[in-house]
Amino acid sequence: MFRACAILVLVGGCCLADDVWPEWRGPTGQGHSAAKNLPVSWGESKNVAWKLDLKGRGNSTPVIVDGKVWLTTSTDKQSSKEEAAQRREGSTNSMPMRVSDSVSLRVLCVDLESGKQLHDVEVLNQKNPQMVHIDNTYATPSPIAEDGRLYCYFGPSGFVCLDMTSLRVLWENRDLEVAHENGAASSPVLWKNLLILHCDGIDQQYVTALDKATGKPVWKTQRSGKKHKNPQLRKAYATPLVAAVNGQDQVISPGADWLYGYDPATGKELWRLSYGDLGFSNSARPVVGNGLIYICTGYMKSRLLAVHVDESNTPKIAWEYRNQVPNVASPVLIEERIYFASDKGVVSAVNAVTGKKIFSDRIGARFWSSPLFADGRLYFFDRTGTTVVMEPGSKSKVLAKNKLDGQLFATAAPVDGSLVLRTDKALYRIAP
Repeated sequence: MFRACAILVLVGGCCLADDVWPEWRGPTGQGHSAAKNLPVSWGESKNVAWKLDLKGRGNSTPVIVDGKVWLTTSTDKQSSKEEAAQRREGSTNSMPMRVSDSVSLRVLCVDLESGKQLHDVEVLNQKNPQMVHIDNTYATPSPIAEDGRLYCYFGPSGFVCLDMTSLRVLWENRDLEVAHENGAASSPVLWKNLLILHCDGIDQQYVTALDKATGKPVWKTQRSGKKHKNPQLRKAYATPLVAAVNGQDQVISPGADWLYGYDPATGKELWRLSYGDLGFSNSARPVVGNGLIYICTGYMKSRLLAVHVDESNTPKIAWEYRNQVPNVASPVLIEERIYFASDKGVVSAVNAVTGKKIFSDRIGARFWSSPLFADGRLYFFDRTGTTVVMEPGSKSKVLAKNKLDGQLFATAAPVDGSLVLRTDKALYRIAP
């Protein structure tokens, strides 16, 4: 019955080109790439076309346009122990945090062919920024490239639009205040003339849209679902997806405890669905197909939910899967199979129509970065710096395990013949 519902992903003004990677999870936001001739095996001394040591800290995924790689980074002056203790006074967050006096938020541009750094531009500077989790950075949300402009979101520190030719900041918006608690992580999405993003903190939870030409707000919608009594369990870090649901464009928007559907033009809430069990700090982006929306519910006990929205905009959970579902990484859908890798190093495949397990296999240590499907293969990125390459199918088949120095938090950016990988230390172009 649920397969009669039509859900199609929308490509925000970009084709499925093999030489462009304009945003996190690619042109469709689904982690699919049309790139060909990608590498299968590599290492520090194998199939590395170039390696560039990176300035600062950032977990954002690089974007690639016109033979150039663009990425955000941050350099900060950390507070003294005494100052850090004073700023943390009264906080209920017991997680290990990075506390800084100031942060410089920057955009780097690198030539794809040579690996030469072309530009290093400071786009924002923030005094006394919010604390971030020790595993997070001040440059974790990924940028979007479109029509010669780079849109860069840095959480409460600001949102900027950079002209990619003149390197001028065309506009900035510093009004998106929210207490993320562990730092910003949700990336913006582009729909027509709007930039849509989540602001789900411990103090307030809302979704908003900015005019991409000016950075000015167009709409703002408060989350309407019942909130947990503990503010720490109200935060979320997921990135929305715009898809056509029953012929209508909708913002598919996971927050803490609830999944929402909004009208992208106005921000009007069209429907909402409770997860049933607690789910917060979720950061996975939804994927769609087979008439269903697939989401991971996040921390406490993450579940993979398949959600059907009928023609009257009434949502219902079609099935759920509970074993080794990631808290952080997004799933990837290939026809009627959905694949995902957990924080504990286990990759699973589930029938995307029925929710039945196909296989589950330990292939790594800890996966936070979202997987990629490109050139007929699956790429899973372990925090240890290892990329596991698999052949999709009904059985677990590992083709290669490829180790680089450093840690992997960002998803790779593929273009024809190359895979651009960002570790916490360096940027690599991997080429066969």
